[in-house]
Order: sequence, then C-alpha cells, then structure tokens
Amino acid sequence: MRTRLDIRRIRAARRVIDPVFLDSPLYRCEALEPLLGCWLSIKLETANPVRSFKGRGTEVVADQLARSDSRAVVCASAGNLGQALAWSGRRRDLDVTVVASRFATPAKLDRIRALGATLELVDGDHELARERAAAIARYDGIRLLEDSLDLETCEGAATIALELAASFTQYDDVPYDDLPPRSVAPYDSSTGRAAADRPVVLVALGGGAMATGIGYVLKTLTPYVELVCVQPHGAPALTRSWHARRVISTDTAVTIADGVAGRHPIPEVLDDLLQVADDAVLVQESSIVTAIRLLHDHAGLIVEPSAALGVAAIFEDPARFAGRPVTTIICGSNVDRTKYREWI
Repeated sequence: MRTRLDIRRIRAARRVIDPVFLDSPLYRCEALEPLLGCWLSIKLETANPVRSFKGRGTEVVADQLARSDSRAVVCASAGNLGQALAWSGRRRDLDVTVVASRFATPAKLDRIRALGATLELVDGDHELARERAAAIARYDGIRLLEDSLDLETCEGAATIALELAASFTQYDDVPYDDLPPRSVAPYDSSTGRAAADRPVVLVALGGGAMATGIGYVLKTLTPYVELVCVQPHGAPALTRSWHARRVISTDTAVTIADGVAGRHPIPEVLDDLLQVADDAVLVQESSIVTAIRLLHDHAGLIVEPSAALGVAAIFEDPARFAGRPVTTIICGSNVDRTKYREWI
C-alpha cells in the first residue's frame, strides 16, 4: 500500500496533540440498533473544545509552527478547521487568519472570532475561500494550511484510527447471537471471515483528510475492516472521482452538509483514497435529516449534517449492514440552531 502517510509519524502525532482531543469516547449505541438493524458503535469526536475532530490535525500544525521561525498561518475553512486552528494557535501565540464563505454556519464563524483569529469572508463558496487563502499566503509570505493536502491534517485525523484499531480485536471470537438477524454470506478468503461479519467503519467524505487518515491506519493495522466513505448526492465530487479513479470536479455543491461541500478534489488525496477505501457511497438530503433526528432522539446527540452521514448510509441501505459490527465517526456538532430545530 503506497500512500503519502506514515504510521510512525501518526504515532508521533499523538505525542504533540493536546490530550483533550485524544481518546474520544467509543461506545456501543444500543438504542439505535433496533432501528438500524446492525451492531452500532459511535466514536464521538465532538467532546472537545472545538466540537470536531479537526483539532487533532491543527495541533500537529501549530506545534510545528511554534517551533519554527514563521508564526503565522492562514487557512480556508467551512468553519470547523478554522475553529480548531484558532484554538491551537491561541495556545501557542500564533497569528491565525481564517478565510470562509459569508454563507457558512454563523455559529462557526462566531466561534472563530471568539477564539481570536482574523476572519475574512468571501462572497462565494469554499473553493473561492481556498483561492483567497492561497493569495494571502503568497502575499504575506506565511504558511498556508490546506486541509487534506497537508499531511498534518490527514495524520492528525489518523490518530482516531489508532484508538479504533484496538477495539476490533473483540470481533475475532465474538458470538454474533445477540446481533439483529442477518443473512449468512459466504466465506470471504480475502478477509479471512464471513463477509456478513466483517466490521465496517463509516466515515464522512469531504476533502478527504479523515477518510485517508483513518483508512490508512485501519488497512495497516486491521486490514480486514471495511472502510466505507459517505458523501451527499449534492456534493459528490470525491465519490465520483473514487469510482472513476480520476479527478472529477463539479460545478456546484448544494447540501446541508456544509463541512463536506467541496467541488474540486485534490489529486494527491484521491490517490491516497484509492489505496485505503473499500467503497464510497452517496446519500440523499432527506436521509441526512433523518439521521440527525435519530441521533438526537435515540442517542441524545447534537450532530451537524456531516457527522450524520454514516447513520444516513445505514438508513438508506440497511441490508448491506444488517447484523454487522458498524462504527461511525461523529465528527462535528457545530450547528446552526435555527436549521437544527427545523431538522429535528
């Protein structure tokens, strides 16, 4: 498996990431299992100061900058990366600039300001924000942090999978009698287990940092685990690219899941994703809303749309996951309160 990632750097990343972002809760969510028909575990990446997984990557970046001659950084963000970079930068007295669309979730923008970063808004989508951030970096001669392209963001996210990998050893000798009914699939010689019993991890797919990072570690340490990436139909660029094995851009990205609403996949990220993902699927907006409601009503969780993509995938294709051990990453909980009330 040839990717840009390295397991030694990922293990080293754990040593510089603030412990507040590490060892996030991982638990079986039995309340949702009768509704979804699978054995469901949740990895809760929202129980931290920025309420998303992004702090794992920004901690690595900020640690490097704090030990360098350059102490200024700029990034484009739909909101969560900007919050995380502002939090990590504030702890180390870094000069942080975040470029975002003025149409981004207001709560995310407010939090970026509150954390002391300079916030610049553009009249366009995330792709325009990326262009503006690159221009600022060139003009000011400062570090440009590009989510998913910069390895720190991927390898920071990959530390999630270091924590997941140990949990899968429990499936080696587990009797599946207590799981919901499932059809018996034939033995899969490539994985060494029955396909119906193969653990699966569902990961939201946006720029690709979390998917490539988690996928790389899982394929390195627990290669029998299936990695399925999930994107909305309204923002399908990286999923289409994965299936076509070449970069496919889209003219628009229209979805409530603003955290994954990219239009132009990064070629290097696609190359990594092709090595580590077993599948990439698209889900409808209505399924995302249903998943948000299920997680609220039955798991007591407030999740943003991007974080609900895994549950939405199970809801749309229950037969695929029936009776299987499924883990989904709840990757963010920064929501627009008005919209959230409408969804639930």
